[in-house]
Amino acid sequence: MKVGVPSEIKTDEYRVGMTPAGVRELVEHGHEVVVQAGAGLGSAIEDAQYVAQGAAILPDADAVWAAAEMVVKVKEPQPIEVARLRPEHTLFTYLHLAPDPELTRGLMESGATCIAYETVEDTRGRLPLLAPMSEVAGKIATQAGAFMLEKPLGGRGLLLGGVPGVAAGKVMVIGGGVVGQNAAEVAIGMGAETYVFDRSIDRLRELAHVLNDRASTVYASTLAIEELLPDVDLVIGAVLVHGAKAPHVITRAQLGLMKRNAVLVDVSIDQGGCFETSRATTHTDPTYEVDGITHYCVANMPGAVPITSTYALTNATMPFVVKLADRGVSGALGADPGFLAGLNVAGGKLTYAPVARDQGLPCIEPEGALALIG
Repeated sequence: MKVGVPSEIKTDEYRVGMTPAGVRELVEHGHEVVVQAGAGLGSAIEDAQYVAQGAAILPDADAVWAAAEMVVKVKEPQPIEVARLRPEHTLFTYLHLAPDPELTRGLMESGATCIAYETVEDTRGRLPLLAPMSEVAGKIATQAGAFMLEKPLGGRGLLLGGVPGVAAGKVMVIGGGVVGQNAAEVAIGMGAETYVFDRSIDRLRELAHVLNDRASTVYASTLAIEELLPDVDLVIGAVLVHGAKAPHVITRAQLGLMKRNAVLVDVSIDQGGCFETSRATTHTDPTYEVDGITHYCVANMPGAVPITSTYALTNATMPFVVKLADRGVSGALGADPGFLAGLNVAGGKLTYAPVARDQGLPCIEPEGALALIG
């Protein structure tokens, strides 16, 4: 199979979909890899490093998309990339379709086979290709929130960890998954008073153990959130519903309960955001204010640390890319129900039920979609 790796073109995106190690694995399995010139530079990977492992460097994105049978990316395809998709393409990347009907329509109309990193599951129902970026995003969320609390950046003027004689700030993390755990770990490490909210008592027990009881774990009822909001300085939204739009856990009315110039960080923004007042921002222009509350809603937080993020992501995706190349889409997905859960679009049909529900579209079973792929 010929595998293509184009440059990422989303604003402030510096990651790349494959490292030289991935090229080496594919080449040793008898496949060809074409990489767009300069695709790895944002992650400090030179073209020569790809060539040394057997890749061919092509001059531009058009050449890569035209040559490839499978395209491996990081972020969801931008409109110009959707226009390059053909029915014979397999696209393997993050898609985050639930809040983006336009992208969903574009992928369906392309006829391409589109597999989403964020909905691939392992045997325990976990999300192995989302987890590494969730770890990075969780850590960045607290770092960014602490930075945005500084007065010159519009924050309250509070040092999150405090100093002797001055109390530390308070951090509320809503959602106790991978993002929430990592956000809490960094908040604790900074010395903040930390609260983690979740609706799974079992998960709260796990977090109490993992965090060594250094954070308060709280059942995430609406009342419990409202009661703590007036006291906290930083709120990190880390709510995930597999493949579906994130629910709103803080409404605009509830912003009135918070301290002026407190900070909200919405890590769920890729799935539509978990605060009613959230809208996607970029690293270049990361924040805005609503009712006196600073909102940080960067839609590709891990893109700010591409050296870490690229390697963390591709360590996880590489075995799946090799499996697709070796066995073909039908063979690879048909043999692994968890991998099949990553199939979102095939043969012009939507194959992922949560997206179909959110967008009011018809959906076919992914098993049936394999026949459309051939």
